[in-house]
Amino acid sequence: MRLPYVANPPQTSDPEEAEILAQTQARRAPGTLLPLDLALLHSFPVTDGWNSLMGALRTRTSLSTIIRELIMCRVAVLNDALFEWEQHAPLLKAGGFSDEALELIRQPDICPEAQKRVLSREESVVLKYTDAMTKTVKVPDQIFQEVKECFDDKQVVEITATVAAMLNAGMFDWIVSL
Repeated sequence: MRLPYVANPPQTSDPEEAEILAQTQARRAPGTLLPLDLALLHSFPVTDGWNSLMGALRTRTSLSTIIRELIMCRVAVLNDALFEWEQHAPLLKAGGFSDEALELIRQPDICPEAQKRVLSREESVVLKYTDAMTKTVKVPDQIFQEVKECFDDKQVVEITATVAAMLNAGMFDWIVSL
């Protein structure tokens, strides 16, 4: 941990902060606040925005659990974000992702033959798109076209937003680890 966590639960100074804390606790129920929450709660407005964005991506998009969590896990791998991997790999597995596929996406460099053998076309396309966004920001036209062939426009936006959000989430890994 590089930044000291706030108290659990943290002190609030007004009703707005109390509401943000209550919403954060409700989002984690029946569990407790995560180390990420205890870092973010240094700034209640940031926590509020974070909960809103991540809540929408986690529960209100049209993406399947596998596609959503595949993105989250892959960004974690590429950014060495262990905290994110530990949070999302169990959800990916619970969503039906095989142990072999989970082990495959844990590799920084994936053999194309293994990718074709283990992943569905949609999973493979999302993996390539996630890798391109994470490694270079710019997605080659060919990869973008493959995504558009597999997903509708709404899902392309949801996939893109999920990758972008996880890139930001990975940035918090350095706060909650070490």
